[in-house]
Amino acid sequence: MDTLILVVIIAVLAVGAAAGLVVTGRRRRQVPPPARRPEPVEPRVGEDAETPRDTPRRTIEDVGPPGTGTGLLEPGAPTAPPAPAPAPEVEVAPEEAAAPPAIEKPEPTAGRLVRLRARLSRSQNTLGKGLLALLSREHLDEDTWEEIEDTLITADVGVAPTQELVERLRTRVKVLGTRTPEELRALLREELVELVGTDMDRSLRTAAHPAAGDGAAARPAVLMVVGVNGTGKTTTTGKLARVLVADGRSVVLGAADTFRAAAADQLQTWGERVGARTVRGPEGGDPASVAFDAVKEGIAEGVDCVLIDTAGRLHTKTGLMDELGKVKRVVEKHGPLDEVLLVLDATTGQNGLVQARVFAEVVNITGIVLTKLDGSAKGGIVVAVQRELGVPVKLIGLGEGADDLAPFEPGQFVDALIGD
Repeated sequence: MDTLILVVIIAVLAVGAAAGLVVTGRRRRQVPPPARRPEPVEPRVGEDAETPRDTPRRTIEDVGPPGTGTGLLEPGAPTAPPAPAPAPEVEVAPEEAAAPPAIEKPEPTAGRLVRLRARLSRSQNTLGKGLLALLSREHLDEDTWEEIEDTLITADVGVAPTQELVERLRTRVKVLGTRTPEELRALLREELVELVGTDMDRSLRTAAHPAAGDGAAARPAVLMVVGVNGTGKTTTTGKLARVLVADGRSVVLGAADTFRAAAADQLQTWGERVGARTVRGPEGGDPASVAFDAVKEGIAEGVDCVLIDTAGRLHTKTGLMDELGKVKRVVEKHGPLDEVLLVLDATTGQNGLVQARVFAEVVNITGIVLTKLDGSAKGGIVVAVQRELGVPVKLIGLGEGADDLAPFEPGQFVDALIGD
């Protein structure tokens, strides 16, 4: 047993000695460590990005102002060229104020419709020349008279006025017997002038009112322009200002269409062209307030006439129509309105009569302005609207030109319809 223990101890010692020899041999053959990869260097900015220098940095105290021996350059080094002298200041003249637009001299209104006759007759030959052609037929049978009625109704004369005119024509043609072209033209002209109406007062009340008493100022005539969207109210108001200036009136414009800033700008441009001042308010402001101020300014300046342009409104919108009534009531605090002009688009035909009826219920319409009459073959709307409202057509628009608004004269209008 003891012998066995001794053998085990000797074996353990032998194993331990052999292990020590192996470890010692490994230490003698040291393997060089693997090369370490350089750690990535983060990019640096500012002073940290500079390469270290061996020379010490110079402080601000060591650096003198440029041009001295203690400057940034070392002694003996070439000096930097001197900075160029500052350029002498040049006085800039203030911008000249924009010159006001030259005031135009509008065409006189007398005879405007005569000058525009050719433009009107080109678009109205369906009514005038068409009737002459039918009446010149050798046999005026029932079919021909029906064609005459259709021509008049197509031109928006209206059913009742058409029937009246045809009956008178039939009677006079029978009595006349012979129908030379000259006789037929004279007959048709006479009947159409009668149909359009010669007994209505078509003058515009634009004369200033004299002072009512001691200390009271004279009051200008006040005209308000109303109508639906798209009929050309603002343009008509501007052209009307030209008509009045051409007739020797002084004018103040009131931009009571506060829903569209462009409308006020447009009206002001029209006024500047003829030397008329425009009173306007903030966009979206109270139109009645602008209208009131326009009349107030007109009184203060002693002008002859104040023109008030109102916002376009659909005749079916009750709220907008009520607002128009408010504008009228506020303006009348200065005095009664002299004219309320309803602008109608001649191309709308019978629909214009519906508009006219509704506006007449809200404000007291005193006159009609028919625009775009040169582009419509529906000249009979002149007859229909007058019959509907009992109100005369006072002005007609015959184009896009600044002076294409003319006073309406029945005889010259009919002459333009049927030609020479």
